[in-house]
Amino acid sequence: MLRARFAPVLALLALLAGCSSEDPRLPANIYEEARKLNLEGRSLEARAMMRQLTQRYPDSDAAQQARRDLFLLDAFVARDQADRQKQVRAAMRRIADALTRYKGRKGEYPGSLQDLVPEYLDQVPETPWKHPFFYRAFVSKPIEDVQVKRGPVRQRFNTKLDSYDLACLGTDLKPGGDGAAADILLQDGEPIDEKAFPPIPQPQPVR
Repeated sequence: MLRARFAPVLALLALLAGCSSEDPRLPANIYEEARKLNLEGRSLEARAMMRQLTQRYPDSDAAQQARRDLFLLDAFVARDQADRQKQVRAAMRRIADALTRYKGRKGEYPGSLQDLVPEYLDQVPETPWKHPFFYRAFVSKPIEDVQVKRGPVRQRFNTKLDSYDLACLGTDLKPGGDGAAADILLQDGEPIDEKAFPPIPQPQPVR
C-alpha cells in the first residue's frame, strides 16, 4: 500500500536520475509535480522531489524556484512534525491514565489495550499516521522473596502484570529513527530517554 502511494514519486525520481539534462522540459515537469504534491498535503514527498531537482538541475529556473519553496517547506514540515508529536504525547497520556485507573481497580495492568474499551477508553487511540501504539505488559519481579513467620525466606512466582511498556514507533513503525520516524517511549507512565526499552525480567510466568 505504501509503495503504491509513492509510485508516482518514485517513477519521477527515477526519470530525473536517468534522463539527460539536455531535455529542458524535465525540471519544470518535476517542479510542477512536487508543487501538486504539496497542495495535496504530501509535503515530505514534495520536499524530497524538490531537493532532487535542485541537485540534478541546479541552474534551471525550476530549481531556483524550488530552492525558494524549500525554505518554506522545511519550516512547514518542522511545524507539522511538532504538532503531530504533541498529538502523539496527548494520546499516550490518555492511554497511560486509563491504564492507571484499570490497575487501580483490577490490581494489575491489562494484557491488551483493547481491554480498556469501553470502560476506560471509548476506543484505543492511534497515532496521527493511523498506526497502532506498541503496548507490552509484564511482571516486574517474576520471583519474589516471602518471609514466613519463624521460618526461612522462601521464593514464589509473581504473576501480576504490574509494569508495562508503551511506545509510538514513529512513521516507519520501526525502532529508532529521527524526525517523524523517532520513537516516544513510556514505561509505567514515565518517559524513557533511551533509544530502546530495557529488557523485561526473566523468566516471565506463563499465564
